[in-house]
Amino acid sequence: MKLRVLGCSGGIGGRHLRTSSFLVDHDILIDAGTGVAELSVAELAAIDHVFLTHAHLDHIASLPLMIDTVAELRSKPLTIYGIPAVLDSLRQHIFNWAIWPDFTSVPDASAPFMRYQPIDTGKAIVLDGRQITALPVDHTVPAVAYQLDSGIASLVYSGDTGPCDAFWQAVNGIGNLRHLIIECAFSNREQQLAKLSRHLCPDLLAAELAKLQRGCQLHITHLKPGQIEATMSEIEACLGDYGPNMLQNNDIFEF
Repeated sequence: MKLRVLGCSGGIGGRHLRTSSFLVDHDILIDAGTGVAELSVAELAAIDHVFLTHAHLDHIASLPLMIDTVAELRSKPLTIYGIPAVLDSLRQHIFNWAIWPDFTSVPDASAPFMRYQPIDTGKAIVLDGRQITALPVDHTVPAVAYQLDSGIASLVYSGDTGPCDAFWQAVNGIGNLRHLIIECAFSNREQQLAKLSRHLCPDLLAAELAKLQRGCQLHITHLKPGQIEATMSEIEACLGDYGPNMLQNNDIFEF
């Protein structure tokens, strides 16, 4: 499998700041933040599957426009995967004819531009030999992480989460773990805000990584604009032994 980082920032403010979105091979999207806008129309039209961690705007912002852009270029519906609560949020608050058309009924319900596919935490979806499994996390809204398993190695993307023992239990059970992309949204000076919003800061991340029982390459995502340097300095100070890497747009992982 090949994963390309389209966006990995906790906010916007220049070409280098795009919110969470990852292209897997040519046909799978993990989250649909503003980074999706970096793709050409042809690349957008080639995406058949979109897996959402949760329904917060920075993770779904490009999805409505993406579908509108490519719908008539495609011969089959775009499939949106998520736990039921995430899909319900899309139905009620986005694709509801008030904010955006309900593309599950356009041009008609028998041949729509988009379809929803509910998923269960812990149960793998297999797409041409590639396994994608939702893992538990703890955020302010229903949310999941994802394990991407090529059969040779696995990459885990945390999405948004605060401290969560169930997440680490799942990660520790992955025998072929190679990459861990994990959020660290705030610097330590905003630890209370991190706890309130169920995100991580460097000290909280250090406590969580103490639960990790497998070796892997560590990549930091979801850094807030204006706090990037301070947060990464704190991460280096308390997590230097892990060799943490700050995720950047257009990073590519093959596994």
